[in-house]
This record gives sequence, structure tokens and C-alpha cells, in this order.
Amino acid sequence: MFRIIDRYIFREVFRTWLTVTIALLCILLTNQFARILGDVAKDKLPKEAIIDLITLTGMQYLTILIPIGLFLSILMALGRLYANSEMSALLACKVGISGIYRPVLFLALPLVLFSAWATIDFGPKALMMIDEINTEARRNIDLDSIEPGRFIVDDGLGTVIYAEEINENGELKNVFFQFSAGTEGLEVVVAERGLQRDSDDDQRYFVLYNGKRYIGEPGTTNYTVMEFKEHGIPYILPEITEPKINVKTMIFSELFDFNDKKKNAEFHWRISIPISTLILVMLAIPMSKSEPRQGQYNKIFIGIVTFIIYFNLLSAGRSWLENDLIDYRFGLWWVHLIMLIAMTFIIVKDKNLHRRFFSKFRIKG
Repeated sequence: MFRIIDRYIFREVFRTWLTVTIALLCILLTNQFARILGDVAKDKLPKEAIIDLITLTGMQYLTILIPIGLFLSILMALGRLYANSEMSALLACKVGISGIYRPVLFLALPLVLFSAWATIDFGPKALMMIDEINTEARRNIDLDSIEPGRFIVDDGLGTVIYAEEINENGELKNVFFQFSAGTEGLEVVVAERGLQRDSDDDQRYFVLYNGKRYIGEPGTTNYTVMEFKEHGIPYILPEITEPKINVKTMIFSELFDFNDKKKNAEFHWRISIPISTLILVMLAIPMSKSEPRQGQYNKIFIGIVTFIIYFNLLSAGRSWLENDLIDYRFGLWWVHLIMLIAMTFIIVKDKNLHRRFFSKFRIKG
């Protein structure tokens, strides 16, 4: 049953976690949003793909933001209770350590399960979906993506398209089209108007009216000029290729091959995210302890450093597994063991258990 004190601690930690996570997510997504907008501006992605890419990227970011968000929120929320002497009052009322862990775990356990699902199942699928969106975007680049008064350059196809105006029907006015003519050099087409016609699923036609074609080598006088009333330029769409399968996009069941170094490293990395989330939650509670009027944010810097060390060790261990520098049976368990030892040390020091142990030893002696 949820007691009043449980609801109070739960509410304080939840509010802080929500604020921290949203703030960090907005910072990361702002950078990603700017990159995606840059790709849209360069016509590498359609405008319709923005929301899908931001959503998928945000879900991937949550796999890392949930551990750091929970860790910092517990340090901040409980640190405020210590700084305002509220925690001292609770402890004086015989609210034990279990009374602090219980409401925190009510929040943490669902988030740990969500983190496990996002890392083990959804994360690889999200990577596949992002790859599929990028592949489909390359096929969907057409005249609809042209903006009036702006040159559209496709480095992969070697084309340059320009239109002065575009009417409501999608018809282009005063069109400039440049593309490679093979051994003949470059072909430049200018026309009064143009539009797009679909031939089949793999080919489209840019149909231009009342214009001229220039074929030849740039910088020379060896070129040909032809006038036309109607000219169709075929455009072969890029082939749809299956997204490349690697260990990051494999389903979890395919990683149970401990003879494969990369699969073994990916397996341990995926299960390490929810495990590390739970360990950080357990570690944050004893770390948040501070003396009254010491300041509620005095442990934030130590917490950030602890998180950085933890995840850098996990990243280093993953790399060592991939390069067979450590035995596959060790996995990344040794990193979690180090953090558990650190947590045990903090709890023992906080409770003065070592002094009690040695004092009893001296008395017996």
C-alpha cells in the first residue's frame, strides 16, 4: 500500500526525472532536428519524413537518457530533502532505508522494463526503419521537391534542376536542366515549361516544352544546339536495396552466438542498459546523502562523473569484446560488479558498519 511518504518521495523524484529527461531530450533532438532540416534543404529527404525520423531518433535517445535521467533526478530530489532537513525528519520518524527505496523503485522498475524493451527490441527495429526511410527518400526525389528560384543539385546523379516558377498544377516555368551526357560531356536543357510523368515504378519522365538542348564539353566550342517543342528526359529511380544487416540491427535471438565476437559484444551491450539503469538507481540513493544546509546540488557533479565513468567502461568493454581482448565469458559483468562494489562501499561507510565491525573485533580480542 502506498503511504503518504511514499507518494511524496515518488512525486518529487518523478517530477525531477520528467524535467531532466525532457530537457536532455530537447537538447539532443535540437541538434538532430537541425541535421534533418539540412538534409531536407539539400533534397536528400522529403519533408514528410521529418516527424518519423525525429520520433525514431528520440526513442533511441531514451535508451541512454532513462539511466542518466533517473540517476540525476534521484540525486537532485533526495538531495533537496537532505538540504531542507526533511530527510533528517523522516529518518527520525524511523523511516528506514527500505522506506526510501520503495517509492523510488515504484518509478524505476517500469522505466527499467521500458529501457530493456527499447534497447533489446525496438532499438534495432528503429535503425532498420531509419535506413528504409532514407532509401525510400532517394527514390521519391522528384519535381515536387523543387522549390522555385532555387537550384536543386543531386551529386549522386550528377543533375542540376532549376525552375523560376511552379504553378498550382505542379507545372514548372522557365526550366533549367543539366545532367551528364556520357562521353559527349554535359547536356543542358532550357525550356519554357516542364512537368513530370510516371512511366512505371522504376522510371519517370521529365517532359519539357519549347526549349533548347546544348550538348558538349564545357569550356570548348565543340557543342551541339537543338531546338524542340517537346522533349522527354527519362529518369531511372534508384533501386530499392534491402537495408544492410549488422549486429546493431539484428533481433535479440540472433545474438546468441558467443563464438562470434561482435554478436557477443552487442548481446552484452543491450542487456547492460537496463542492468546499469537499475544499478544507478540503487547507487543514487546512498550517494544523495548530504549534511543539512550543504546544498541540494552538491552531488550532481560527482553523479555526472560517476555516470561518465560507468558508461565509458561499458563502451570500452564492448570494444574489448569485439576485438577479443578479454574473454567472452566475462562479458560486461565486471563493469557492473565494480559499480556494485562502489555502492556497497558507500553504504558501509554511510552506516559506519566498518567501525562497528572492527570495534566488536577489538572487544572480542
